[in-house]
Amino acid sequence: MADRLELLRVFCITAEARSFREAAARLGVSPQVVSRAISELESRFGESLFHRNTRNMQITAFGERLAQQAAEAVGSIDSIFGMTTRKAASSYAGVVRLTVPGAIGRICIVQALRADLLAHPEIQLDLRLSDQLADVVDEQIDIGVRIGRLADNRFVAKAVGKVSLHVVAAPSLVQRARPVATPADLHDAPTSALIDRSSGRPWPWVFRGEQPFIPNRPSFITDDPEAECAAALSGLCFAQMPGYLAIPHLQAGRLVSVVDAWAPKPWTLYVYRARRMPTPPRVRFIFDRLVEIMAQPQWLPYIAA
Repeated sequence: MADRLELLRVFCITAEARSFREAAARLGVSPQVVSRAISELESRFGESLFHRNTRNMQITAFGERLAQQAAEAVGSIDSIFGMTTRKAASSYAGVVRLTVPGAIGRICIVQALRADLLAHPEIQLDLRLSDQLADVVDEQIDIGVRIGRLADNRFVAKAVGKVSLHVVAAPSLVQRARPVATPADLHDAPTSALIDRSSGRPWPWVFRGEQPFIPNRPSFITDDPEAECAAALSGLCFAQMPGYLAIPHLQAGRLVSVVDAWAPKPWTLYVYRARRMPTPPRVRFIFDRLVEIMAQPQWLPYIAA
């Protein structure tokens, strides 16, 4: 019985990890011990638990079902024997991989989680800044933050706020350029193009009741939203930007907005994670804290709850 329980415990840790080596490090054993335990379980069940190659591994559908059952079984045994508070707290130990849009990550994500990370120093936060929708399975991301539509049943997603979009330019450019009264007028104005790194194509601008808009001849092209903001501030171009970047400059008079009557409905801000079992306690903890913190109006100015 003890042997079977230990095999399941090794499997549960491996199901959370990115590799046998990482699982071995968490368990304090060699990778060979983990490999033998997984091979023995696969032999007993007659099913593969992981798809493995030289670059990565991914849990199988059978492995996911077994991981959920094994986590419940191991948890039940541990509760019977009375896990101590210290051991329960150590269940948070390990890496939490978080992907966040660049500007949000730089502005305040670390400060938002500071108290929780200080209270749980055993959590290692791996923060990646990206404006793309991360594939939490292929990229081994635990939690993501995303602006815009999120219709994917692989994710557990929580809406935490709204992000407005604004077409802006420096006052000097508005004075010297042709008047911009409608989205169509932007074709004759110097504009920016923000490149989608996954496709290499510009993100379309969005207007209420209009088809997606892509400027004919952008005068400034970048794949970084903050560089786009800097170009607009310098008077190089009109740009469409999220409120958390645009509004501070609008309030200070460094930028002015145009075509406000065509502004689209605010986009939803989500926190999401993979719909996989078992979910490590540290991942669930950081996910729940992010949802709680980001739903508060004071968390990031210019995001509506």
